[in-house]
Amino acid sequence: MQMTPYIPDNAPFTPEQRSWLNGFLAGLYSTAGPVADPLPSLKIAVLYASQSGTAENLARKVTKDLKAKGHIASLICLEGYTPAALLTERYAILIASTYGEGDAPDAVKPFYEQLCLEHFPCCENLSYAVLALGDSSYEHFCKFGKDLDAKLAALGGVRIAERVDCDVDLDASFAQWKTAVYASLDDLTDARPARSAPSSSVTPPLPSAAAVSSEETDELPHTPAYNRPNLYLAPLVDKRPLTQDISSKLTLHLAFNISDSAVTYEAGDACGVIPQNDLCLVEEILHTLNFSGQVPVQLPKAGATTLHDALLNHLQITRITRKMIAAYATIGKQTAQCHTLFDLLVPEQQAHLEKYTYDRGLIDLLHDYPKVLHDPADLVAMLPSLAPRLYSISSSPYAHAGEIHTTVAVVRYRSHNRDRGGVCSTLLADRVPTGDRLPIYIQPNKKFRLPKETDAPVIMIGPGTGIAPFRSFLHERRALGHTGRNWLFFGERSATTDFLYQDELLSMQADGHLTRLDLAFSRDQDRKIYVQDRMLEQAAVFYKWLEEGASVYVCGDASRMAKDVDATLRTIVEQQAVIPSEAAIEYMQQLKDQNRYHRDVY
Repeated sequence: MQMTPYIPDNAPFTPEQRSWLNGFLAGLYSTAGPVADPLPSLKIAVLYASQSGTAENLARKVTKDLKAKGHIASLICLEGYTPAALLTERYAILIASTYGEGDAPDAVKPFYEQLCLEHFPCCENLSYAVLALGDSSYEHFCKFGKDLDAKLAALGGVRIAERVDCDVDLDASFAQWKTAVYASLDDLTDARPARSAPSSSVTPPLPSAAAVSSEETDELPHTPAYNRPNLYLAPLVDKRPLTQDISSKLTLHLAFNISDSAVTYEAGDACGVIPQNDLCLVEEILHTLNFSGQVPVQLPKAGATTLHDALLNHLQITRITRKMIAAYATIGKQTAQCHTLFDLLVPEQQAHLEKYTYDRGLIDLLHDYPKVLHDPADLVAMLPSLAPRLYSISSSPYAHAGEIHTTVAVVRYRSHNRDRGGVCSTLLADRVPTGDRLPIYIQPNKKFRLPKETDAPVIMIGPGTGIAPFRSFLHERRALGHTGRNWLFFGERSATTDFLYQDELLSMQADGHLTRLDLAFSRDQDRKIYVQDRMLEQAAVFYKWLEEGASVYVCGDASRMAKDVDATLRTIVEQQAVIPSEAAIEYMQQLKDQNRYHRDVY
């Protein structure tokens, strides 16, 4: 029997292109005699909305699994994908991260806005499943995934499986969701008749433009040797303040030794640190509840441990959420005092709930509503997992071989008559001396990379600890001999106390490696000046750099700074190009399409 040739999976084509070519070859060789009917399979779009890369990595795993099951699976980022393309899909799996205040990731907002247009067509032919990713320590947990799921259902889509909302510790929920989705797909496949080989007189349709332009690849992305499931105990070899003693804040430069490990990273990546709660706070919680720290408890992932270890190393105790309050009130529903908590949970009291939860932690809840918990298991069940902390890496693997540097602002404040602090930043500042080891991992950030063109100019906007990746960029470009111009906007409170990496930056400016350095120290004059003000002052030059091909990078606070910088950038384009605001918005979209506008905001 003559074998029908086929395009192998590792050929440089998208799945749709391979499918078309395989169909063409099957039709071409059909005169060689009958061939066995291929097993039934489904054409499935695996769509992801990712801010830091987690959703993309999960989507790649799902795509690989589906291919192994014989399906035609396409991996597609929702950035640049259109709802019109979604209407052409029969089966879609969507993995969606929530970002900021319950929003879609930046690059995915245009897709969702179009999907929500009033007269968008129905999706009656679409069968879909949604996996929502989020962090339960935030009020709007998994909101974008929930909204996306609800919108597709409202448009007539049919769920393959129920949505699952994943917290930071997502392995178990991801596995549960996959099992349900794959079982439903198996049922759908079994119900389909086997396909006949195409007739030689019929040419399969060409794949759509949307499918051809998808980000599908058969090769998995480079994965660091040490990622979140596989931690490295890295020695802390350097810890020094970047701010002066008289400053109102403390910012630290930290260095971890990775020379004896297989840890690898790239400029733009983040370092994940597994934190530990304050021992004094843990002991206060145990004392308040009159619980023994040695009582055994069961954790979903860590298994059996002591209550003390659970509170110290595994559970989040410094913030309270709606979900925690609901669980606490339910446990204490027989007590009159918990009626107040139930009142806070009704939708009309959302503002009062947010006011109560702001800057409060578990210890406040225990003091405000005492004698509710009597079983350590109830306490463990109501607390979310202690999440890793991500810090932008401020070193270059080429300039700082064998080390990872991070730039950490230590969070300390007083609220509700208690001294409080950031879980990880105070751990690094107060409770981990140099020489001690900490569990770390690398979180890749492929959307925050230097231009491939070594002569391309870059504009970097990073106030406060937002300078971290730009220190990495500057050292990297020097170490690799890049000739492109470098422009940095940096801001802080005061030049005399808070000029982070001052000596390095001034030295780079002096020798010409840092082409321009614009500084905004907000409290050094009567009127507060921020990086966006400096951008406007240099609007003509800024726009000239853009026209000369510069890439723009923004790192720092998402809630205010990044929004102000984005608005300022739009104003600069509108004024300097003398174009209406709609055209300026289109100009900025073109920067994104050309991979020249990058944001790493948090």
